[in-house]
Amino acid sequence: MKGIRQLAEYLDISIGTVSRALNGKPDVNEETRRRVLAAADELGYVANQSGRSLRQGETKVIGLMIESSKETVENADNFFLGVTSGLQSVFARHKLDLIMLPCPSDEDPHEYLKRMVARRIVDAMIISDTQRVDRRIDFLSRAKIPFIALGRSLSASNFPWIDLDFEGVADHAVERLIALGHRRIAITAPSSEANLGYLFVESYRRALERHDIPFDPSLVIRVKSSEQGGYQAAHELLLLKERPTAVILIYELMAIGLYRCLMESGVMPGRDLAVIGFRDAPRARFLQPSLSCFRMSLYDLGVELGRMLLANMPVYREFYPGDGRNIIWPLELMAGESDAFRVEVIA
Repeated sequence: MKGIRQLAEYLDISIGTVSRALNGKPDVNEETRRRVLAAADELGYVANQSGRSLRQGETKVIGLMIESSKETVENADNFFLGVTSGLQSVFARHKLDLIMLPCPSDEDPHEYLKRMVARRIVDAMIISDTQRVDRRIDFLSRAKIPFIALGRSLSASNFPWIDLDFEGVADHAVERLIALGHRRIAITAPSSEANLGYLFVESYRRALERHDIPFDPSLVIRVKSSEQGGYQAAHELLLLKERPTAVILIYELMAIGLYRCLMESGVMPGRDLAVIGFRDAPRARFLQPSLSCFRMSLYDLGVELGRMLLANMPVYREFYPGDGRNIIWPLELMAGESDAFRVEVIA
């Protein structure tokens, strides 16, 4: 079945009558409506949504733009698998569909976004992996396209966003380690211009300063956010003349590579080096010693993202009157064994 014309010819009814019957118009008698619907089901007719979207000026589709790289493809604990479940639970109430827009890591995200917008395939956008200065935010703001960012940025003065509490994680982790006697604490950060790295490192620096511990740039290890990045981070830490006694990771699965490199060198996590991870990821739960890390609900984060986006779209705003504010999403520490040892402080 190709379209409504073929359905009308099959039934020997005018196209207009078939169209009104399919769309539930009251001027079609019930017997005709039943015939049309039964034939459509039998012959596999599906309405041409692209044509309808052009007429109505909307697609009923929300785009989620993510970075596509070798690391994200191979990562079975992909952050967005949990977030999309929450998003779809909100969008389904309004018959909205969610599509993933994976931007290749070797393409300019700004140019990729402009191409997606030019094709008019979505009504609104969710962007992630926000950069320190992010041209996508300026572009969407100028174009007056509804959007929300998963992450903060210095771009634009006022735009809707939700971000994880990177400052709170770094601050809490430093305080926990200092209470256990650690004074030489390392931290990992992304090798990219992702804004979360700046937030994480700056909070780490402020926490050290509160305890009169000087900031040492050599203890900030910039690597890719992956298991391989964790392996490289451990390698760089082991090369330092004065090794740290603790490390805080910006990405949870880094711990897998970090553990491997440490143990290959005869350094035991949780005994020779305290480790605190970021998020509680399923694969990281199998590490020994168990990883101290932070917990959050990706589903609930997705729900809040969806609600906030719709609160900023005029058509749906009335349904979400209190959801337009920006949010820093909290995480809760789950204590494990990876940072359980205490360092004796020599007076």
